[in-house]
Amino acid sequence: MTRAPVDVLIHRVDPDVPLPAYGHPGDAGADLMTTEAAELAPGERTVLPTGISVALPDGYAAFVHPRSGLAARCGVALVNAPGTVDAGYRGEIKVIVVNLDPRETVRFERFDRIAQLVVQQVEKVRFHEVAELPGSARAGGGFGSTGGHAAVGGPQGGNRYASVVSDREGQ
Repeated sequence: MTRAPVDVLIHRVDPDVPLPAYGHPGDAGADLMTTEAAELAPGERTVLPTGISVALPDGYAAFVHPRSGLAARCGVALVNAPGTVDAGYRGEIKVIVVNLDPRETVRFERFDRIAQLVVQQVEKVRFHEVAELPGSARAGGGFGSTGGHAAVGGPQGGNRYASVVSDREGQ
């Protein structure tokens, strides 16, 4: 069953910027472009404007995700990925990019695609404080607790840090 698209109001802060668009049918993210040229040396970061602002319906948020092609080809990442655009925010969407390539400078030109915007429905929750949480199979395991990487406890994985954490808890 295909759902109807969600209507999002958009304002061009820069009147010449193209509106966000989906590159292919079925894409989750619409491409965001920068309105300013920039050059980043290895390790540098900057905030790039997109030239747009949006009014999302209540119960929705937009998430600014990195573009995999920029990451693979140029070593470009987003510092706070995904960035969150709340339904009440009306300012220009800006993207914090960083050049993680150790040797090459990366250049952005006006209207280069720099990120993608994914709009999602989000739930409001009520928090209920309790003295203790109910148990689960995972419990407090996190940060690699399921293993799966050779550098973490060999081919089967495992958490080589578990004994260190356990020893510290006893002190």
